Amino acid sequence: MAIFEFKLPDLGEGVQEGELVKWHVKPGDSVKQDQTLAEVMTDKATVTVPSPTAGRVVQTHGNEGDMAKVHQILVTLEIEGAAPAQASGHGAPAAHGAPAAAAPAAAAAQATGPQAASKVLATPLTRRMAAEHGLNLAEISGSGPQGRVMKADVVAALEGGSSARNEVAPAAPAQQARPAAPSVAPGRGDERIPLRGLRKKIAEKMVRSKFTAPHFGFVEEVDCTELVALRKRLNETLANAGEKTKLSFLPFIIKATLAAMKKYPHLNANMDEAAQELVVRGEFNIGIAVATNEGLTVPVIKNADRLNLRELAEEVVRLSTAARDRKLKMEELTGGSFTITSLGQTGGIFATPIINHPEVAIMGIHRMRKRPAVDSNGQVVVREMMNVSISADHRVIDGQVAADFVYEVIKYLEHPDMLFLAMA
Repeated sequence: MAIFEFKLPDLGEGVQEGELVKWHVKPGDSVKQDQTLAEVMTDKATVTVPSPTAGRVVQTHGNEGDMAKVHQILVTLEIEGAAPAQASGHGAPAAHGAPAAAAPAAAAAQATGPQAASKVLATPLTRRMAAEHGLNLAEISGSGPQGRVMKADVVAALEGGSSARNEVAPAAPAQQARPAAPSVAPGRGDERIPLRGLRKKIAEKMVRSKFTAPHFGFVEEVDCTELVALRKRLNETLANAGEKTKLSFLPFIIKATLAAMKKYPHLNANMDEAAQELVVRGEFNIGIAVATNEGLTVPVIKNADRLNLRELAEEVVRLSTAARDRKLKMEELTGGSFTITSLGQTGGIFATPIINHPEVAIMGIHRMRKRPAVDSNGQVVVREMMNVSISADHRVIDGQVAADFVYEVIKYLEHPDMLFLAMA
C-alpha cells in the first residue's frame, strides 16, 4: 500500500482558491475512482472534486467553511500501487452550483509595494476592491485569520483615508483605527448559523455592489390587463395544439425589456471598474433571479433576443429547475448584461433590488393584482395592475434615462401586441 496526497486541482481559468462547502468523505471511507470527495465554491461556481483513484481516506485537510488553495493537499489516500500523476488538468472538478468568491491561504508579506501586495493573504474580491481604489494591500492591516485582509479592512482603509493608497499623497494626521465589530451576546435558545457557501458569497457580492455602485431607484405602475388577456389566449392556443409549454408573464417581460434596450442600449451594459469604462454589450444576456434553498442565484439566458416567447418560457423553466437542483453549468452563470428579479405573487408593491455588479441596472417585477384605475374617459374601472422598479448605477445611468427605459418597457407591456412587431 502507498500513501497518496491528492492536491486540489485547477478549478478554472484564473481561479486560485475556493471555499470547502461540503465534505462527501471522512477518514476511514473507501472511495472509488471519480467518486466525489468534496464540494468547493469558487468565484464562478460550486464544483465537485472527484477522486483521481480508488483507495481509502486517511485524512481530509480542512473543515467545511475553510478556504483551500489550488494545489494544496486536499485528501490523503491509501492506495494500491504507484500514485497517479497530478497534472493541473487531472481530476478536473465538475461545476454544478452557483456563483461565488474565494480566498487564498498564505502568510501575509511584511514588505510593501506591488510585489508585496501580491503575496498578501486576501480574497480576489478584496484585491479587486483595493486595485479599483488605488490601495496597497501590503499596507493594510488584516483582521482575518492569519492576517488575511478582509473586505471590511479595505472599507475601513477607504473611510479612514488610509496611507495604503499607491499614489504619493501628503502626510495626513494619524487616523484612529476602526473598532472591531462587537460580538452578539448569547441568549437562551439562540441558534448560530455560520455564513458559508452561497449565502456568504451573496453577502460579499451585495456589499461589493452597494459599496461600488451608487444606486438610485425608480418605480412606476403598469396596466397589465391586455397582457393578461393575450397570455391567456396564447396558452389556450398552445394547449389546443397539444403543447406542454405554458407561458408565464416573464417571457413577455423579457421581450418588452429587449425591445426597450434597442432604444436605450446603455442599460444593456457592464461597468469595467479597472478601465473606468461603460461596456455596452453586443449580446443580450438576461439574468433571471431564482430563489433556491441555498440563496438567490442568477442564471443567464444567453442571446435572449434570438428566442421566441415559447423558447424563452422553456429556457426560464430549464434554468430555474437547474438552479434549484444545483445543476447549473459555469457558462450559465456568467456573462449577464442585465438582470430581472421577480417574486411573483409575493413580490409586494415595490422594492429596490441591488444591482448584479458589474451590470449597471436591475429591474424588479412586483405583484400583479386587480386595482381600481381611471380610464381615458375619467371612469373608475378595475384593471390588472402591477408595479415595475429599476435600480441603476448613477455613475453611468442618469435618472431620466432609467425612467425613459422603464416607460418604454411599460409601453410594450400595456400594448403587448406591439411585441410581435418589435421581434427580430
